[in-house]
Amino acid sequence: MPLTVSIQPGSNVPIYRQIVEQVCAAVFTGRLLDDEALPSVRALAEELVLNPNTVARAYGDLAREGVIESHPGRGMFVSRRRQIYSGPERTRRMDQAVTSLVSEGFMLGFTSAEIIERVAAKTREAPAAKPTRPAPKGGPR
Repeated sequence: MPLTVSIQPGSNVPIYRQIVEQVCAAVFTGRLLDDEALPSVRALAEELVLNPNTVARAYGDLAREGVIESHPGRGMFVSRRRQIYSGPERTRRMDQAVTSLVSEGFMLGFTSAEIIERVAAKTREAPAAKPTRPAPKGGPR
């Protein structure tokens, strides 16, 4: 399934971060599958009318987070899912994301109950998480 990214220029979230968040969401909901190719930096930059450096920064962050990986000469591909963070790091990251979400919800005028309902609805929409697979034997692909 091709990647669809939509940028909100007036958002307080930097554009490269919007790309990162949307690619992560597509991977973790199964809209992008393991080993699926991503558009090249140049192609995505042209499609979104952005500086290629912005897309390159997003792809760099995604690669550092283990969401995507480079296959030299072939491009960027979705990495096979594996747990790369320790329990405390996962909790820290989730707390940071929840704090951001709740703050944004309150700034938009939602009540606590409305925020909770929106989160519950989104988690019901998401497909069940795929179990993580061990890395293939014999080193990197």
